[in-house]
Amino acid sequence: MRKSNNLIIRTTNMSSRTREHGGERPAPVFVQMNDLACESVGGKVLFATDDWFAPAENLLKKSDPEFKAGLFTEYGKWMDGWETRRKRIPGHDWCIIELGVPGVIHGFLVDTHFFTGNYSPRISVQVACLQEKILFPPRGDRIGSAANEEDVKAVERMRSEKWKSLLKMTELQPGYAESCHNYFCVSSEERWTHIRLNLYPDGGIARFKVYGIGQRDWSLCGPNDLEDLLSMANGSVCLGYSDAHYGHPRNLIGLGRAADMGDGWETARRLDRPPILKADENGMLQVPGSEWTVFRLGHPGLITHIEIDTNHFKGNSPDSCKIEACILTTQEEEEKIREKWAVTVENKWKTLVHVTKLHPHKRHFIDGTSLSLQEVITHVKLTIAPDGGVSRLRLWGFPRQLS
Repeated sequence: MRKSNNLIIRTTNMSSRTREHGGERPAPVFVQMNDLACESVGGKVLFATDDWFAPAENLLKKSDPEFKAGLFTEYGKWMDGWETRRKRIPGHDWCIIELGVPGVIHGFLVDTHFFTGNYSPRISVQVACLQEKILFPPRGDRIGSAANEEDVKAVERMRSEKWKSLLKMTELQPGYAESCHNYFCVSSEERWTHIRLNLYPDGGIARFKVYGIGQRDWSLCGPNDLEDLLSMANGSVCLGYSDAHYGHPRNLIGLGRAADMGDGWETARRLDRPPILKADENGMLQVPGSEWTVFRLGHPGLITHIEIDTNHFKGNSPDSCKIEACILTTQEEEEKIREKWAVTVENKWKTLVHVTKLHPHKRHFIDGTSLSLQEVITHVKLTIAPDGGVSRLRLWGFPRQLS
């Protein structure tokens, strides 16, 4: 087995900050990737110098930050983020984050939403790939406190001040709606497990998202080891989609079952639906339009069975779906991304799962006898009709080398 997946998404050449005077540019390409630090995939804060106004754990929430006017704790204004006290001693504040999914980092989102007069003016990011875990005492509820002696002794063993710099000290913008999203592209093809986020000198930020591609050591996987080749933990990544009005398709490859509808892929209602819907003899709705999304597998493989989960989508699941697959080289993938996955004369997609009826709030299992393709593949395309939401997609199979 090859050791890792070295294919990456080629992001466009752009400055690290996407904000322009008078508004924001569209988010950079790397936000199609998964958040490797999110609490929903196991990301956690191991250490923070200070958690006076709001604990560092808030940084890793999947939900958007919120503001509650007039709500105060005994330590000050309640804030949905990490906020340290106004520093009156030498130094600066920082925290250590363990990624839930180790991998290659392509970019950061530092969200200062609602931190307008109390945001951290500057940050930097350092990274490390640690082979052994260092045990930290449970953090518990840290609001109104600073790191204690036991915390400091544990973090000193990590020597985090020596970690590699992935983002040098850079300025942030305040947490107003037009300026709160601070995006930073980074260039690194190494695998990382831990992050040190530095605030200069203190202050607050609402969310910290680490966008990247999970990476595992495939040399430890045997040819008969059954794996979910579409899991974000195994290096799968979303490469394109037609619509993501209510939920991004990257959620389909998340860990575990979806927590709610917001943790899945959901499109807008298509406007080309007929005024009166009709079905064929098999009960499939006859509609002209559909929505789609494309993924690269974490490793080329032979698919043996599939799970399509519409968990939580009780009144808005698709009527049907189909799955196609193919083999693409790095160059072909880049061409397809530039073409926005438009169907061309040289269509490489082959049917993996024929049009299949879907049901609300249900796990659909498709075994090998129902699969139409018994070949090694690298990419898959899920098409739903006419629209709606799916929470998870699993493609179980055996990793294989391309011939």
